[in-house]
Amino acid sequence: MHRLIPSRYSEEGTVLADVVDNDAMLADVVLLDGATNDRIQGEQHGLVGISTYELVYGIPNAHIVNAAFTHTNEMGSRFNDQTRGAWYAADELETSLAEVTYHKGKRLAEIVVPELPGNRPDKEVSTYDDWLADFRSMFHVLEPADNYAECLQDEPVPQCYRASQQMARLLLDQQSNGLVYPSVRRPGCSCLVCFRPALVYNPRRSERFEITFKASGEGYEYQADAVSV
Repeated sequence: MHRLIPSRYSEEGTVLADVVDNDAMLADVVLLDGATNDRIQGEQHGLVGISTYELVYGIPNAHIVNAAFTHTNEMGSRFNDQTRGAWYAADELETSLAEVTYHKGKRLAEIVVPELPGNRPDKEVSTYDDWLADFRSMFHVLEPADNYAECLQDEPVPQCYRASQQMARLLLDQQSNGLVYPSVRRPGCSCLVCFRPALVYNPRRSERFEITFKASGEGYEYQADAVSV
């Protein structure tokens, strides 16, 4: 399964090394960052929605897995609320691209730039890494999709997540591993949401993509090109 994340989050080190002058200053800045970094706080002390016993340690790319469950936005996502993240992935790279570019395009459209046509950014270039992981567990499946239409609404975001987040919380409390569900942004394809960090098997970085967003009409068109890592 494919999961695209911004390339800057792929590295295990810290980007703070680029903004300090010496090792002593770096140590101080890293401590300060750790006090406000949800992943680090979650790994050391646990968070409201996930304990240290659920996160993973001592495996390759553990920081990538843990970040998915500890970094959330204030409104949550389709099958998780703001207290606990999840590992979202797609059956094909193109499906993951469709999901990521949809949300990125919405965020760009919300930025106000008075001096540009349409009062919004006319272009942005971002790099994303394709992270692969395998899943060998039992998952609930939302089929037939018509029976779960309330959980698969495409708009408005985030209001349309209310029913799906309630379902996910109920399943999580019942010890569910996660869900396989139809992609909302690429009909006919499938996505997966994994509720358990330990079930994200063999996470590994694959290709890097440079995605160019260009304003078009009311939204954004995008082009994704593979680049060397």
